[in-house]
Parts: sequence; structure tokens; C-alpha cells
Amino acid sequence: MVLDEILVTRAIVESYLESFLKYTDVDVALVGAGPANLVAAKRLAEADVKTVLFEKRLSVGGGLWGGGMMFPRIVVQKDACRILDEFGIWYREYEDTYFVANSIEAVAKLTAGAIDAGAELINLVTVEDVMIREDDRVAGLVINWTATEMAGLHVDPLSIRARLVIDGTGHDAVVCRVVQRKIPGARIGTQGVMGEKPMWAEQGERTVVEATGEVYPGLIAAGMAATTVCAGPRMGPIFGGMLLSGEKAASIALEKLGR
Repeated sequence: MVLDEILVTRAIVESYLESFLKYTDVDVALVGAGPANLVAAKRLAEADVKTVLFEKRLSVGGGLWGGGMMFPRIVVQKDACRILDEFGIWYREYEDTYFVANSIEAVAKLTAGAIDAGAELINLVTVEDVMIREDDRVAGLVINWTATEMAGLHVDPLSIRARLVIDGTGHDAVVCRVVQRKIPGARIGTQGVMGEKPMWAEQGERTVVEATGEVYPGLIAAGMAATTVCAGPRMGPIFGGMLLSGEKAASIALEKLGR
């Protein structure tokens, strides 16, 4: 077989652009490919919702990869084991209601589950702004290449139209902070983005699920972004709440979309 480098280039560019153009107008755009948003993306895509997920890094999975202090293991409580079962992630009971899973397997299978369900994942893209319309509702995202941001280049961005946006950008709560900063009088959640408290795993696991919700018209916060909005405590390498937060975010989005 003779390989033609130009055909290889065309195959990559044409395939990518075809997909990219398809997802410039979507039902739900998720920002940050951490565990909460990977769960949410799968649930949404399975419900025939046009779903795209943007990740600024080369790799997806957020904080899952490193497990606890680079030991590639995570702890999940019993309530969330059903989500591990759904994605085919192996785990074992450690003690009472604590279950241990391999963090690398978890990332791989959460990602594969979202893609297999029909969600589109696009990495190396940074969200730098949102689109707002007359009713001050979030109506989409303003995106650019992560490399452009890192290099400090002045390159104008492109836009994605979305009926709903889910901020799953972790501790930074990037989209929520953009809305709070750029829309006069905007209040994210009940009191604005309050920032994250010190670690308290038990309370943090509960808070991340309770705080998941629509924090501004058209904008849902999930995972640690929801915790940051409501000043909840961090919880460390315990990920049951993150998985359940993604499930709840998808459920809220489906309700908002009338599905």
C-alpha cells in the first residue's frame, strides 16, 4: 500500500471540520471534560440531545487521572456505584460503604461511554466568553484554541450557539465567573461565585450534588464548579458526588429542554 501524505492531511482536516461545523449549533454545550460532565454528556446524548463537550487540555478526565496524590485510585461511595456499573468500571469494596476504583480505567470508560452515546468531545479548545441575548440568557460560548491563549496571541475567537451550557470546569468555575464579571448586575447562584472552602469530604460530597443546578438563565453548574459557586468544601479523591452531580445536571438540562 502506498501512503499519500496529502490524503492523510485531507482526511484529518475534512473529517474534523465536518464534525466541528455540525456542532456549532447544539442543544447543550458542556465546558470541561471532568467526571461530572462526562456522565452528563452520556446521559444527554442517550436522550437524543445534540451534545458537545469542550476541554481546554490535551487530555480529558479532569482531576481523575491522578487519583489521590498520583496514586491512581479513587474512592466512591455506595450510592454512586451504580454509575460505575453503568460505565462498566470495575471496583471493589474496601470497608463498609467505601469502594475503590482505578482512576485510569475510570477516565477511559467514562470517556468512551460519552462518545459511544453520541456526544462529541473536542479537546484543546478554551472557552473565553459566553454569548448573551436580549433577555440576558446565556445563549452559547465563545471559543478559541488553548494554544492561542497560552501563547498570548491576539486571535479573534469563534462562537457556538447552545440552548443550555453546563459549566464543569472544576475549582475555577470558568464560565460562571465570566458571566458574573461581564454582565452588569448578574448574580450567579444565590450570592454570586463565593469560592471554595477547605477540605471536608463528608460535607463536600453532599454539597456538590445539592449545589448542582441552573445558577443563571441558560447556565448549569456541575461538579466542583457548583461547589465553588456556593462556597462548599473540597473533598479530595472521593468521586461519588462528582458522578452524581453529572447525573443531576443532565436531568435538569433534560427538564429545561422539555425532554
